[in-house]
Amino acid sequence: SLKMASDSPESLMTLCTDFCLRNLEGTLCYLLDNETLRLHPDIFLPSEICDKLVNEYVELVKTDSIFEPHESFFTLFSDPRSTRLARIHLREQIVQDQDLEAIRKQDLVELYLTNCEKLTAKSLQTLVSFSHTLISLSLFGCCNIFYEEENPGGCEDDCLVNPTRQVLVKDFTFEGFSRLRFLNLGRLIEGVNVETLLRPLASLAALDLSGIQLNDVGFLTQWKDSLVSLVLYNMDLSEEHIQVIAQLHKLRHLDISRDHLSSYYKFKLTRRVLNLFVENLLNLTSLDISGHTMLENCTIPSMEEKMGQTSIEPAKSSIAPFRGLKRPLQFLGLFETSLCRLTHIPAYKVSGDKNEEQVLNAIEAYTEHRPEITSRAINLLFDIARIERCSQLLRALQLVITALKCHKDDKNIQVTGSAALFYLTNSEYRMEQSVKLRRQVIQVVLNGMESYQEVTVQRNCCLTLCNFSIPEELEFQYRRVNELLLNILNQSRQDESIQRIAVHLCNALVCQVDNDHKEAVGKMGFVMTMLKLIQKKLADKTCDQVMEFSWSALWNITDETPDNCEMFLNYSGMKLFLECLKEFPEKQELHRNMLGLLGNVAEVKELRPQLMTSQFISVFSNLLESKADGIEVSYNACGVLSHIMFDGPEAWGICEPHREEVVKRMWAAIQSWDINSRRNINYRSFEPILRLLPQGISPVSQHWATWALYNLVSVYPDKYCPLLIKEGGIPLLKDMIKMASARQETKEMA
Repeated sequence: SLKMASDSPESLMTLCTDFCLRNLEGTLCYLLDNETLRLHPDIFLPSEICDKLVNEYVELVKTDSIFEPHESFFTLFSDPRSTRLARIHLREQIVQDQDLEAIRKQDLVELYLTNCEKLTAKSLQTLVSFSHTLISLSLFGCCNIFYEEENPGGCEDDCLVNPTRQVLVKDFTFEGFSRLRFLNLGRLIEGVNVETLLRPLASLAALDLSGIQLNDVGFLTQWKDSLVSLVLYNMDLSEEHIQVIAQLHKLRHLDISRDHLSSYYKFKLTRRVLNLFVENLLNLTSLDISGHTMLENCTIPSMEEKMGQTSIEPAKSSIAPFRGLKRPLQFLGLFETSLCRLTHIPAYKVSGDKNEEQVLNAIEAYTEHRPEITSRAINLLFDIARIERCSQLLRALQLVITALKCHKDDKNIQVTGSAALFYLTNSEYRMEQSVKLRRQVIQVVLNGMESYQEVTVQRNCCLTLCNFSIPEELEFQYRRVNELLLNILNQSRQDESIQRIAVHLCNALVCQVDNDHKEAVGKMGFVMTMLKLIQKKLADKTCDQVMEFSWSALWNITDETPDNCEMFLNYSGMKLFLECLKEFPEKQELHRNMLGLLGNVAEVKELRPQLMTSQFISVFSNLLESKADGIEVSYNACGVLSHIMFDGPEAWGICEPHREEVVKRMWAAIQSWDINSRRNINYRSFEPILRLLPQGISPVSQHWATWALYNLVSVYPDKYCPLLIKEGGIPLLKDMIKMASARQETKEMA
């Protein structure tokens, strides 16, 4: 079912929501005074649609860098008569006090505020306006919501020195929240009296006090007949805590797990405590004791433990206290405990570090609120993906994507997640992945590159992009990928390995794409960036992959793109060409790439006069004799000269070398090539070659063009015969055979 889910197209609802959010002005809204968004007066939307608009908006602002947030977005939902909200999930910096204030008239049933650090005590007052309808509320990680700004009285001058002090609000309680059943106060700021805050609540069903240290939790017993879920993650427990928990007889979910790295805990879990839970909490279906140290041995003798088929039956449990369970638990959290490695664990789902299944369960369970645990779980997944084969690939990929999206600014998750993605997207898993899923991977990789200038993340992201077919799979984000890569290459201090991968990607991105793509990338500064890299390498006297890839990228980006050819000349490209030729006389690959590029420049009539100097013509003539890279260097040099000759004797504005002498050398070169040479070149169009056929001004250019076509169609007929026909080459060849000025050998070849 996972495969199907990831492959199915987005629902119409999702597509429409996305479209409207990206085009608010063109769809639901108009702009008042050129700045404030206003809803069209004839629009009425039910909560099913409004909830989705708000939740999707938050998601887009968080995960799509191109999406622009709107100052006045939340004001669109200020009037419940036209827009109804019921269940909304807001997160992080996206939400401010005035946004909640804007929707205060709504009858919210569910409000999740996760890590909304910009919210202050003003928002506590706004919450009161939802008190009569709210059933679920999360204030997880809203660390400033109990602070208000106090302005000390007195003179103006003093106010400038100390304009505002943050003071803790002591008098807020949940008085009047008569329907509130589910409450998450995770990571609540110290100093707030939890007991006083919660006392007015009549019947709580679920309470999350993650990351709060309470030494007395006796007040919890006031809900012993209603509380079904209790989370005390990272609370240092004591015997008193355990006695209170044991009285909460309705509990179905209990989480007393901890992050064993975060601080010192006095409490140790014992066999007696687990027995107490099993005996008293008869409804328990989910228990999390991750990160705990077991004080004594809770396991059955090892001989008995290893026997028989793996079983989840409580009677066979390897963990002795759990033999008292009436039925297997739905979930048991054992991450970073020794218990997860046992054979018989009485639970359908176990989080742990023993195998892929347990690790994926851990990532799934802890991603949203516990990035510190999740990053260690993803690190384990990374090892599994690297060393063994992942058996639940789609689930693994989706979980890592979710974690990377959810914690865009968490360095540990970005490092481990981007590394895991590299192994999860490599070729052996290729067949199992849908286009939609692979696009999601590309999106989170680009987000990572954007948010993190950190070397490891950048390298992992670039390496992951190498697992995709380029340019095809990156086409849908073409501009953005190029901008990010050029950004990496333009940084003053550079990591060698990243530089190499980024240049390789740039080169692949401009290979075999449409000219408008090449022009767009040229305008982004692509040509300049490559020339700068070449300049640096020249200064270091090194000719490595970066040098060769940079010339290759310039060759690709100038192909039939005159603007980019002109940029190459304007930024002293020819000077660099000569210097590289002089510095690296033996580097055949380099020579081939440089001459391929100059071939593109020579195809542009307006730019050819700039190649017409004694120095350049001599260099091209001498390269006719080059044996570098088979015939490629000689062939490209001859191509450059063929275009120059095509402009006729009157364009030959130099005394040395003589035009006739160069022509003679060109004939000699062409006659020395093997007509069956296999080629290191890729033509998307024959147009620049074909234009040299119907002319009598330069028979040698005509001969070079005919030789090129003959070689390509005879060595690679399947690829090039259709191209020759499609571009109208046949009638041009037939006409040329009738021309008096054409050489006999050219006609025979034609």
